[in-house]
Amino acid sequence: MNTWFLYSIAALALFGIQRFLYKVSAEEKCNTALTTFSFMGTVALISFFFFISGKWETDSFCLLFCLALINGLTFLTSTISTMEALKHIPTMKAMPLIRLNTAAVVILSVILFKDRLSAFQVAGIIIAIAVIVILARQPSFAAEKEKNAAEGFGFAMLALFSGAVAALSSKYAALYVNKLAFISMSYFLSMIFAITLRNRFQAKSEPHKNRRALLIGFSMGLANFAGFYLLLLALEKGPLSVIMPITGMYFVVVIGLSALIYKEKIESLKVFAICLTIVSIILMGL
Repeated sequence: MNTWFLYSIAALALFGIQRFLYKVSAEEKCNTALTTFSFMGTVALISFFFFISGKWETDSFCLLFCLALINGLTFLTSTISTMEALKHIPTMKAMPLIRLNTAAVVILSVILFKDRLSAFQVAGIIIAIAVIVILARQPSFAAEKEKNAAEGFGFAMLALFSGAVAALSSKYAALYVNKLAFISMSYFLSMIFAITLRNRFQAKSEPHKNRRALLIGFSMGLANFAGFYLLLLALEKGPLSVIMPITGMYFVVVIGLSALIYKEKIESLKVFAICLTIVSIILMGL
């Protein structure tokens, strides 16, 4: 079995835990920007420590900075938008909508990186996208307040587009620059941008749970650092058009944990979609 496939599966699990913590942050009504600041800062510090402790590699600083800036801005946008979306619409609506960016990334990666896919992998990708569409076909927003539903949908769409750009920049970084330097710089820039947004996302109705926000963000950072580094290792050797659908299945972990801990209902159709996810991942590993 390809090592990039194993890295992708491990990254899927870690990203699922990280994204579930987005849900925890939303449920606890933590300051989104402060949680994100703690999250980004944790990853930046850990990656910088490993970078300076290891062997220094020569990179094009200009390319490194440009990729880190693009990734930092888009990933920060995706992170904040996801947490804000989860404050307005259910997890099983928000996550599949956001992961529809998988289709765009697959198409762009085949065009830009000339990915060569086996018939099994193509079948797996098609099933993966079908799963996302199935999960996105939730009941209408009738149960939600119209304003909140519309706002949540807007945040989900912003997370969708920014996440696609972040994925593409990660692929370029995996191929052309030092991975730990890229992670450290990208998340450092995200951390700086996040702290400037702190007051904007502190709504008057929210309690000031700063300590809890920092702790949740720290936990996100630990999971994300490990997951993101594994993702970059996978992207260095494997095709983005396959790896993105695999790691993009993290929302199944989020849905499962949300149902277990927050008692969110899972319909039979969603159980079927989760079973298809397993089939999809197996096919993409062939």
